[in-house]
Amino acid sequence: MRILLMVFLLGMLAAVGYFAYSAMAVEGDPLPTEGYVALVLGAGFSIVVGLGLMILLFFSSRRGYDEPPHFR
Repeated sequence: MRILLMVFLLGMLAAVGYFAYSAMAVEGDPLPTEGYVALVLGAGFSIVVGLGLMILLFFSSRRGYDEPPHFR
């Protein structure tokens, strides 16, 4: 069973590698400046949102909001 799982996962890895290589080897015009700006803004916004969520997670954990309720 483990061998079958490993073969399946390695096959998926090979398929993803082939897809990534074929996507990067496409001929065409380079990305315009507006595309780079959109890429940087999108990646920056994603990082800011991720950091904000992690900060909220640690804040919630430190304040005890993640503890189970205590009934009297």
